[in-house]
Amino acid sequence: MDEDTPDETGPSAAGGPPDETAGSPRADGGTERADGPAEEVALDPWGSASVGDYADLFEEFGIEAFDDVADDVVDPHYLMRRGVIFGHREYDAVAEAMANDEPFAALSGFMPTGDPHIGHKLVFDEIIWHQEQGGDAFGLIADLEAHSARGMSWNEIDEHARNYLLSLLALGFDAEAGEIYRQSDNREVQDLGFELGSKANFSEFEAIYGFDGETNISHMQSVVTQTADILYPQLVDEPKPTVIPVGPDQDPHVRLTRDLATRVRYFKVTEAFASFELDDAERQLVRAAYDALAAEGARDDGEIDDAETDVRCEDAAAWLADYEPPAPADAGEADGDAPDTPDLAAAKPTALDKLRAGGKEPLRPRVRFFDRNATDEAFEALIEAVDGEKRVFEGHVDAFDLTRGEAESVAREVEIDHGGFGFRQPSSIYHRFMTGLTGGKMSSSIPASHISLLDDPEDGYDKVKAATTGGRDTAEKQRELGGEADECPVYELYAYLLAGDDDELTKTVYAECVNGERLCGGCKEQAAELMREFLEDHQEKREEAEELLAELDIDLDSDRRGTGGEH
Repeated sequence: MDEDTPDETGPSAAGGPPDETAGSPRADGGTERADGPAEEVALDPWGSASVGDYADLFEEFGIEAFDDVADDVVDPHYLMRRGVIFGHREYDAVAEAMANDEPFAALSGFMPTGDPHIGHKLVFDEIIWHQEQGGDAFGLIADLEAHSARGMSWNEIDEHARNYLLSLLALGFDAEAGEIYRQSDNREVQDLGFELGSKANFSEFEAIYGFDGETNISHMQSVVTQTADILYPQLVDEPKPTVIPVGPDQDPHVRLTRDLATRVRYFKVTEAFASFELDDAERQLVRAAYDALAAEGARDDGEIDDAETDVRCEDAAAWLADYEPPAPADAGEADGDAPDTPDLAAAKPTALDKLRAGGKEPLRPRVRFFDRNATDEAFEALIEAVDGEKRVFEGHVDAFDLTRGEAESVAREVEIDHGGFGFRQPSSIYHRFMTGLTGGKMSSSIPASHISLLDDPEDGYDKVKAATTGGRDTAEKQRELGGEADECPVYELYAYLLAGDDDELTKTVYAECVNGERLCGGCKEQAAELMREFLEDHQEKREEAEELLAELDIDLDSDRRGTGGEH
């Protein structure tokens, strides 16, 4: 492993450390994506992430822009308002639950390989904020990952785990309302990981993580445990929307878990139109053909009655033959299961073949329940639970009077009643990496580049005073041209941490900098003072949290034995 790899957060997504150049800050007190030359996107949960342009993540991995759901969040956290949280997967489900006072959860984990630092604070704050919004909050220590992937001794893990938990509690995590645990002590997580492992294989790990014949088995096992961590909140009470705050380097864990969550489900629910099966891309094409032809035969009031619309397969084939599908970049994601955009043009020939083979069979939209892992009893119960018109086949049931959402609810209820998990795909939010105080990456092997939450307040003050800035060569040029706040690690400290909930402060600092009114010396002095005050306050609260930690049912004196093994 790279010796400069920073300390990580997240067994699965808990949120990566700030270890790469962030995007440029923006005048509203936040950050925009970098506009420089894009680098190759390489997401490695245990290495130094390489994200040259955050927009590449949207295209390559299916991460969606957080701006798309920002308006749905009531009283958003300042990291959301300032664009530090820049992307998401299905966070709209969490936002909807939050707005409607429905159950939801947030989970983050921390790999105890060093001291907690200001990058970890981003994740701490996100979990605590979701807890304050009414969510079930979970904080975990990824000790199995630290031991297997980094070769940390159990004594080292115990010491670092204690420091992480003290900071989490000091920042406001309510341990009575939430839950804190160690991977190694949570039997439910380990049992769930065993079940999820039966749906994963080595070739998948090889493709996602680059594992090879030299990767130790415990490291692979820790990955499966991380997927169980992500789904663990849904074992508590009921399946619910669950968000995992994560740095983009941890996204591979989220994608794997979303896949495994669907693979262990009893039933797969899809849209269907006829007796034959369609893949995601083919389904989009048939839907387009059906909608176009059904609209031609709509009632006088413009409404379409699916039960009375006479659209046949051969009609849809004739329409589709003349249809020019949009390019993949415009097609959108199908069913939410995969980040890859369906290639509709490539799917057109097979869709045409199926429609032509269907001949005069009517096309009728329906919801189809596939038997994926269901017991015989569960499948029979599903048949009974489907209301309205339905057709039962070997291996699937077609329902004509249910919406997709209603069908999902029916499938989940039957599954849970018959011993299944009923998991929902977990959601995630993605925050930008911070720039190191010395410029470039923030690295644990370069103490001056980062600030630990355990640093002496005076050391924190000194590090900020010595930090690189986006200032000009001289005060005269600064006044004439303005500073480059977009390239300034010190301005990032204001936006990410020091200004807290005070958006006006970040706006003022930015405006005064770029207008030439603010010089770097005074700006760093103000930031250094705020950092010293923050560290003093935080460390006082850590001392107060000692008593809270002692009362928790968590073992910080492991009796485990072993030497671990680095990846």
